[in-house]
Amino acid sequence: MLENVIENKNFALMMKRHIGELVVHFFEQEQNFGILCKVDDVQFEPALPESIKSEFRSLTLFFLAGYTFETARIDDDFIIFEAGFGADNFGSLVSVPLLSIMQVIVDETPVLINLARYIHEPVVEKEVDENGVKNSMDVFLSNPENSKFLKK
Repeated sequence: MLENVIENKNFALMMKRHIGELVVHFFEQEQNFGILCKVDDVQFEPALPESIKSEFRSLTLFFLAGYTFETARIDDDFIIFEAGFGADNFGSLVSVPLLSIMQVIVDETPVLINLARYIHEPVVEKEVDENGVKNSMDVFLSNPENSKFLKK
């Protein structure tokens, strides 16, 4: 079933790696390209005015050429670039998670399509149980063999 593939963590990691490798290849070849991505996952610094942001669709195409291409880089799991928006060319640093890129496009032709829909599970922080730490130390100290690990 297709859902088993596109929602699989390993498939998503493979797609993220492929997207990153393709983008780096285009940087090295000085090949302009576009990325069609989920705009809800994109970060803008500074934040875009609502009048500009409201014009974006859920899937938005960013074309990396000229100054935008020159400023583009991959940092961790993001492609980051500077771009100007709206009639006033409002400048913002754009950070796009690699897995939010749905297509990579050259000359109006998709050269990569990402179908991965893996959702990261939130990390649940465990509370420290002070009694558990004390009990663990008691168990450790109850073994005479462990006395060699203690400072005298």
